[in-house]
Amino acid sequence: MEYLAAFIDIVLHLDTYLVVLVQQYGVWIYAILFAIIFSETGFVVTPFLPGDSLLFVAGAVAAVGGMNIVILLALLVVAAASGNMLNYHIGRYIGPRVFKWENSLFFNTAALQKTEAFYEKHGGKTLVISRFLPLFRTFAPFVAGVGKMDYLRFCLFNLIGAGLWVISLLLAGYFFGNLPWVKQNLSFVIVGIVVVSLLPAFVGWLRHRKE
Repeated sequence: MEYLAAFIDIVLHLDTYLVVLVQQYGVWIYAILFAIIFSETGFVVTPFLPGDSLLFVAGAVAAVGGMNIVILLALLVVAAASGNMLNYHIGRYIGPRVFKWENSLFFNTAALQKTEAFYEKHGGKTLVISRFLPLFRTFAPFVAGVGKMDYLRFCLFNLIGAGLWVISLLLAGYFFGNLPWVKQNLSFVIVGIVVVSLLPAFVGWLRHRKE
């Protein structure tokens, strides 16, 4: 419980922690952010890492001179796209065996199965849509790999999704993250981002329950 409380505290106060990291590590903050975004999208066991909220806060910190927004945009698009590519290849290598894994703290079988159903319905568009859906974002490239989606087609949808996701959230933070009301209520804004990103999955769950 202590670890969970600490993680929630970090997510809710990303602005404070990120500013401290920028001050402590200087240019190495770019490598840290790259690693987080790459891991959040690159491994099926790390969907708990902050994604949407981290991008928003990073954009806000860049707006006050903490980081270079152009470098962030380029670097984190690469991180998101390359993370998905790794996840795709892991899916192709492991194959359907992973669907037999048991639920654990780091692996959610139900989320994986829902992502597979979503992928079967929407095809390549899943890689774009899922970018804005936690859990689905992590599992979508893996499922594409398991299903042996054509690699060139995968790369196209992957780049489009990575670009839209990273650029939209970074620029939203850059232009709106330092407005007085947003700064004073940033914790609520971060919670709001998380809730909004989870809302489509919740609606899908309700529909599934009714069916």
